[in-house]
Amino acid sequence: MTVHFIGAGPGAADLITLRGRDLIASCPVCLYAGSLVPKAVLAHCPEGAKVVNTAPLDLDQIIAECAAAHAAGQDVARLHSGDLSVWSAMGEQTARLKALGIPVSVTPGVPAFAAAAAVLETELTLPGIAQSVVLTRTSGRASAMPEGEALANFAATGATLAIHLSIHRLEDVLADLVPFYGTACPVAVVFRASWPDQQVIRGALSDIATRMDDALDRTALILVGPALAGETQVRSALYSTDYARRYRPQSADSPFSSLQEE
Repeated sequence: MTVHFIGAGPGAADLITLRGRDLIASCPVCLYAGSLVPKAVLAHCPEGAKVVNTAPLDLDQIIAECAAAHAAGQDVARLHSGDLSVWSAMGEQTARLKALGIPVSVTPGVPAFAAAAAVLETELTLPGIAQSVVLTRTSGRASAMPEGEALANFAATGATLAIHLSIHRLEDVLADLVPFYGTACPVAVVFRASWPDQQVIRGALSDIATRMDDALDRTALILVGPALAGETQVRSALYSTDYARRYRPQSADSPFSSLQEE
């Protein structure tokens, strides 16, 4: 018996890995975060499966459901939105389960920032503009930000920022970022990326607040950085005609020329 932690993706029911889908289909018990995981994903559950919405449950109750399944010899599909590596609270669950001797596995999912970038049809990194993406958030009731992880510190690098769980503090976010990026820096707010009711609001640090719909007070990702403009005079060398690659050596002197024969 195993509790399978599965990243269910950002919202669209088909943005789930094949492994995740197949694990759901094989588990007679499914625990899912009902406020964030679309019910369409539950269609993969086998007929007669026990399906539990964990939104109203506390940690002890969630662990109790897993322990009961373990006692019955039943595998569990534990679904979280997005990917499990960030802000999933998976760690506190796996620690408790391992202490009880209950095996776990982890299957990654499509993260929200990747879904948002896909909606925008843009890269978050551009040569000569930004080569780093920072996934961060502001302090909230569930978790405070550690010292040193202030938005200003990340903004000082010039990287593209993917700011989660912070739309309710948009004015504070803008105040922190303007001194580093300037008022003309592009911003995109993506609400419920990949869901049927997704919305995209574009603007600059100077005016994004005035473009917002007051109803978008949660489940929205803020993307900020010069790379969002999608413009650069610098091109990646990857596809340059004079760039030697393992499968495209440019001369007999290329360090990759001998590899062509392998």
